[in-house]
Amino acid sequence: MLKSGITLYYVRHGETDWNAARRLQGQTDTLLNDIGRAQARRNGEALRDALGDPSRFDFISSPMKRTSETMEIVREAIGLERGGCRFDARLREIHFGHWEGRTWLELPDVDPQEYAARRRDAYRWRPRGGESYADVAERVAEWLATVERDAVVVSHGGVSRVLRGLVLGLTPEEIAELPVPQDRVLLLKDGAASWL
Repeated sequence: MLKSGITLYYVRHGETDWNAARRLQGQTDTLLNDIGRAQARRNGEALRDALGDPSRFDFISSPMKRTSETMEIVREAIGLERGGCRFDARLREIHFGHWEGRTWLELPDVDPQEYAARRRDAYRWRPRGGESYADVAERVAEWLATVERDAVVVSHGGVSRVLRGLVLGLTPEEIAELPVPQDRVLLLKDGAASWL
């Protein structure tokens, strides 16, 4: 769990063309589009106003291209040099296995049984070759236990959901339904969450 007194500012990566098409990216390494770059700048500007002295913060990112580019844009908007962040593979997006590359709209037709299974239990359902939210929660909990100081984190929608679930003590059903905006910064502190 998040240690007492630690503040996390969490940024989901900016939009990609796959996000815009509602295509499941998972661990496919896609790039930001222009909207995503603007979202990252907006989030960096919000952080610049909120952080005070940014040197007291650790900067940690998923190693994927869309998150590392988001982190670079965020740091630049804060007034920091590019680079200067750490990467942690435990912050990678949920792996959608055999569904990666598919759109949400086509899934009911191309894989109706698995689509129905996911609708029954979105938290525990695991695609062939992929992960469930429960799997992701295990690796995120392991990462969270290592956080020793205030941090700015750039990661993914699935990671955002399970992280909030861990910090706020949410049920699996609540976790799977959490919103994951790309143009807002999530503040986690003292067992509470708010948006910038």
